[in-house]
Amino acid sequence: MKVGIIMGSDSDLPVMGQASTILDELGIDYEITVVSAHRTPQRMFEYGQSAKDRGLQVIIAGAGGAAHLPGMIASLTPLPVIGVPIKSSNSIDGWDSILSILQMPNGIPVATVALNGAKNAGLLAARILGSTDANISNKLEAYSQSMEAAVMEKAQRVEQTKKGQA
Repeated sequence: MKVGIIMGSDSDLPVMGQASTILDELGIDYEITVVSAHRTPQRMFEYGQSAKDRGLQVIIAGAGGAAHLPGMIASLTPLPVIGVPIKSSNSIDGWDSILSILQMPNGIPVATVALNGAKNAGLLAARILGSTDANISNKLEAYSQSMEAAVMEKAQRVEQTKKGQA
């Protein structure tokens, strides 16, 4: 496994599944599970402290509400941690999650993506891994080229629509 994807609750899976989808698309191994900072603190400690020894290289941690999971995991491992703030049912428009993950104290860095931005978290994890793995880097370049081609195709359709109206 190269990437660990963890979330505070299974209700976060619709968001966090976006990270696993992009990692699948790029052919990057990952594990995915629920680790609650508040309800299973011992599990969280064990997960964070064993992550590197288990072969993980990056952790993506998603949480809503108070969103302590990414920061607590970052305090337990030397691995890069990417936090995904999740707009949960008890959220204050997601701002509680964003600020909880974004405002980490000095010495405990957590990269933070947009609210519900698990796809970008997966892509950021891939970029971290791709900095030392040419195969992953090449797949990311191909992914970027496919996005560019899709935009150019859409632009051409829009332009053709405009010409048809003239």
